Amino acid sequence: MNLKKVTPRYYVSEQINPHDLGMAAAQGIKTIICNRPDHETAGQPEAQSVADAAADHGIEFIYMPVASGSITDDNISDFTNAYKTVKGPILAYCRSGMRCTTLWALTEAELLDINVILSTAMDAGYDLKGLLPRLEARAEESQGIEVAALTPDRHDVVIVGGGAGGIATAASLLKRDSGLDILIIEPRDTHYYQPGFTMVGGGIFEPEQTEREMASVIPSAVKWKKAAVADFEPQSNCVILEDGTRVAYRVLVAAPGLKLDWEAVDGLVDSMGKNGVTSNYLFEMAPYTWSLVEGLEAGRGVFTQPPMPIKCAGAPQKAMYLSCDHWLKRNRLKDIEVDFRNAGPVLFGVPEYVPPLMKYVGKYNINLCLSENLVAVDGPAQKAWFDRTAESGEKVRVEVEFDMLHVCPPQTAPDFIKNGPLANEAGWIDVSQETLQHMKFGNIFAVGDAHSAPNAKTAAAVRNQAPVVAENVICTLAGRDPHRKYDGYGSCPLTVERGKIVLAEFGYGGKHLPTFPQWLINSYEPSRIAWMLKRNLLPPVYWDFLLKGREWLITPME
Repeated sequence: MNLKKVTPRYYVSEQINPHDLGMAAAQGIKTIICNRPDHETAGQPEAQSVADAAADHGIEFIYMPVASGSITDDNISDFTNAYKTVKGPILAYCRSGMRCTTLWALTEAELLDINVILSTAMDAGYDLKGLLPRLEARAEESQGIEVAALTPDRHDVVIVGGGAGGIATAASLLKRDSGLDILIIEPRDTHYYQPGFTMVGGGIFEPEQTEREMASVIPSAVKWKKAAVADFEPQSNCVILEDGTRVAYRVLVAAPGLKLDWEAVDGLVDSMGKNGVTSNYLFEMAPYTWSLVEGLEAGRGVFTQPPMPIKCAGAPQKAMYLSCDHWLKRNRLKDIEVDFRNAGPVLFGVPEYVPPLMKYVGKYNINLCLSENLVAVDGPAQKAWFDRTAESGEKVRVEVEFDMLHVCPPQTAPDFIKNGPLANEAGWIDVSQETLQHMKFGNIFAVGDAHSAPNAKTAAAVRNQAPVVAENVICTLAGRDPHRKYDGYGSCPLTVERGKIVLAEFGYGGKHLPTFPQWLINSYEPSRIAWMLKRNLLPPVYWDFLLKGREWLITPME
């Protein structure tokens, strides 16, 4: 079997045999399209025999025969529908691979520059110059009728989301190609520095330090459509807005952030902001957290953490440690019982950081309750209920009284993501964890919190993802293979007391990925230098580096 790579998602080959399917599976092929009719020549394997072998290896098989030298519009339509919807990578085969390459070219004429299509096909070993008139006609028909009629708004790159991921990616794209036509779709007027919310809740930052007008942080060369996205039409390279308007793109970057699912906890929405119930996950609530901390002299403070994944897994602990530090320094902690009720089975997901955190759990005499998930709150009664999961898997409902309840809400991908065509079975945008390219749609990438890569969902992760996505988008626009890789880097500055931080930095699989040498900042010990980094340096790094495409201390992998 001689696989010829056309794009990272699409390969072509001459006739394959059933015994080739093991090699195809080993190379990651998820779907096979047969464009060769049975009995075209004597002795060729029948499609069903290849289909049976594909099924044995868990590969989807599609029989889509095309007569040699006679590719019809119906053939193109059928291929286009399959190409844009099935799981990749795809291997298509015929007698020589020419029909498969031709079908790909006629499909991509709706999106790619014709010269890019021809050169890409030539690199794979197929000369399509004779197809030029048909490619031109298809491009003209698509862009002049279908796209122009339905989507008057068309751009090189459309970015969904004006949070850290969306704006950082836009800035990094402009750094590489200042002539790109980029549109950000974002409904909010305000951009928030979310890592600062914990500092507001700890009485360290003022709320206004964590917000700026959206128009002031979107790069001036980037267009901004103040609107909300309702759905995607990846088959036609369109985003659908809530008012039904369609916006077309050559490449899409999805950066919608997370949904804070307050309604998943019974009674929580009605309880927030009063009766001692608060959360640093909301800009409006962080000042209330600090007022509760200042005002509590005795009683019980309960801090919760839901099942993973969540935005910044250390944030629930940071709120607790800062509160405990304040109470300790004011000689109140002896009169305050502190619970950390975590739905997970461990204090922190990277084992190397657990010992220094446990020292503070002991220092503050925190009641550590693992495998307990918040399910209901009664604010006026100041009671909360948790489902405790035993080792046997049995769940027991536990009632807890509180004087202060800091809630980290359950978190999911936004509804228009998890219910749409970009999501995997778990509801997250289905991407390669290395290139952050969509697994089905090669001209779609994702950055930030809503994609499926198993990294920590932090601003530090976005800072490393944005250059990777930007570089790979540039490659895709030019018809080249994405080649930059994301190593899963994330950082969680665990604020264990006012003035000290355990600077957790790690990548996929918990691999230690420190930015600074250990002699400067020991990642496994509380550090005053890390505190100075968090309080004084990281905010300007966010506003003046991340959001402006200045990729300080970042080198994406090849």
